[in-house]
Amino acid sequence: MNVPFLDLKAVNARFASALAVAGRDVLHSGWYIYGTQCQAFEQEFSRYVGTACCVGTANGLDALTLILQAMKLKECWSDGAEVIVPAFTFIATAEAVNRAGLTPVFCDVDENFTLDVRKAESLVTPHTCALLPVHLYGHMADMPALLALARRRGLKVVEDAAQAHGATLDGRKAGSWGDAAAFSFYPGKNLGALGDAGAVTTDDEALAGLIRMLGNYGARKKYYHEVLGANSRLDELQAACLRVKLPALDRDNRRRQAIARIYAESIRHPDIRLPYAGDADASVFHIYPIRTPRRAELQSYLSRAGIGTLIHYPLPLHRQAAYASYHALSFPHAEQAAAEELSLPMSPVLTDEEADYVATTLNHFSL
Repeated sequence: MNVPFLDLKAVNARFASALAVAGRDVLHSGWYIYGTQCQAFEQEFSRYVGTACCVGTANGLDALTLILQAMKLKECWSDGAEVIVPAFTFIATAEAVNRAGLTPVFCDVDENFTLDVRKAESLVTPHTCALLPVHLYGHMADMPALLALARRRGLKVVEDAAQAHGATLDGRKAGSWGDAAAFSFYPGKNLGALGDAGAVTTDDEALAGLIRMLGNYGARKKYYHEVLGANSRLDELQAACLRVKLPALDRDNRRRQAIARIYAESIRHPDIRLPYAGDADASVFHIYPIRTPRRAELQSYLSRAGIGTLIHYPLPLHRQAAYASYHALSFPHAEQAAAEELSLPMSPVLTDEEADYVATTLNHFSL
């Protein structure tokens, strides 16, 4: 049996007819940038997340960058002000901080791959302006504790929810906890477009207006530019595609959790550590991240058995060449996660039989 890591063609084939209609509607509308499809998706997604506002952007990195740039203007942060970022995540999280003219301060992660709240508090200085937790792999960071820390120290909280569409904690969805949140709709996400796309959610209408202006060349009115901005808008075609797929998001997330349940109940191997102690309801499983000290050997074994895997991520941020000035730092949990994490096949079109095959194959991995 061959089990690909992710079959995007099959994921999107379920929506083929509706996506074709949506594409034709956009084509025949004659309006391709920030029209009715984008406006409708922003309303629908903000309602889904539970926030007052949503602003479409060109991608997730832009969503994070625009949030931080807008906060910098609104809150009068100085150049180089510090933002606390997990040391183990995709580089876009930290890159957005730099693009906004701010300074990333790396922090170790906890056992669930998310920002360690106690370590984050020890890193707060008079120069700290914000916390930037990442809901990595679809598991939400400890938002109640992070918000309590932010209140004590007068900080903003920006959620990186790029991998957590539909995730909930205490009945509230990812993207509704912080002062603002960034989403990516890269095709492989739980809610994926057919190209790059992103969005910001927030309850702060003034902040949303500033973000929209910054993403529209710094203009609220065409050809009248108040500040230097960027070109980062959610186009009509991607918005139309996202509107087709949004109603299926919760169902797809439940299917991901069902696959996670098969893995958790079936994988029994002393060298393999399951995520979240096997709790299949603890995440929406954008990624199913097992851990093993024998990763290279296991990945090769699974490949020979026709099972696709990936590593998310092989280097923590402070070990990246782009952050060479941070190389002397040490974050043990981030470094161990980078050395041991292996992502198993996970998608809403994965069958029970395929998941069983993955689990059985793992159990036969030689000791």
